[in-house]
Amino acid sequence: MKRRIRMAGFDLDGTLLTTDKRLTEYTKEILKEAAGRGIILLPVTGRPLSGIPKEISGFEGIRYMITSNGARIIEEGKTICENLLSVEKARKILDIFEDYDTLRDIYYDGQGYMPKDFVGRIGEYVTSPAMARYIASTRVPIEDIRVKFEKENRSLDKIQALFCKKGEQEEAWKRVEALGDVEVTGALDTNIEVNAGGVHKGAALLWLAERLGIEKDEVLAFGDGSNDLKMIKEAGTGVAMANAIQPVLDAADMTALSNDKDGVAVFIEKHVLSMY
Repeated sequence: MKRRIRMAGFDLDGTLLTTDKRLTEYTKEILKEAAGRGIILLPVTGRPLSGIPKEISGFEGIRYMITSNGARIIEEGKTICENLLSVEKARKILDIFEDYDTLRDIYYDGQGYMPKDFVGRIGEYVTSPAMARYIASTRVPIEDIRVKFEKENRSLDKIQALFCKKGEQEEAWKRVEALGDVEVTGALDTNIEVNAGGVHKGAALLWLAERLGIEKDEVLAFGDGSNDLKMIKEAGTGVAMANAIQPVLDAADMTALSNDKDGVAVFIEKHVLSMY
């Protein structure tokens, strides 16, 4: 890193949080020290606002959050920028997802909604018990996704589908991409997350940096999954976790220890705080 870091953005699942979704005491200590030195720290996540743990959203020194892969940028609990998926495009995406055995989520105003009939079946679509618990605890159960969607009849943060079969996920991914003007990504092996075209973590992180008068090469980003790839590429310094997928490892400027070894905190202590 050629310049001192003024902003550090980090994905949550597979990056800042351990596999069992914990924020360790050591990581808390390092984040607190970094914030105390004036570094802007922020989650940059695919999670909706309602899915961010209170110990992170309420962490002293965390003022900003980028949620739903960049669809919603938050400052002190209030949305300062939103880039939403249109009703017309979302309807076509739902049409595609309904052709497969999927658990579908829709997101409005920072909240995710899922069919209540699937609440007890999340384990069929997600192999990680911790991830299944997170999903079950943060979604509002509703009778029918389509009914909710048509009743709202307005743009939404994003749409997600979890697939039982990898082959069907791959096929659906291509079909959704073929619609054009959408951002298609995923954080899990068998999910698809869809945002409006051009909406991704990297664009949101740089938008916020510009708003705050921070240069690109003063921005640090950590990630591990497909939905982190553009952020890793576009940040001044992109850091891949040791547990990251190969495309993220290939795109990164540097690497960190895994999320289960406090990779973000160790990196910040060694490479960022040492510059202050």
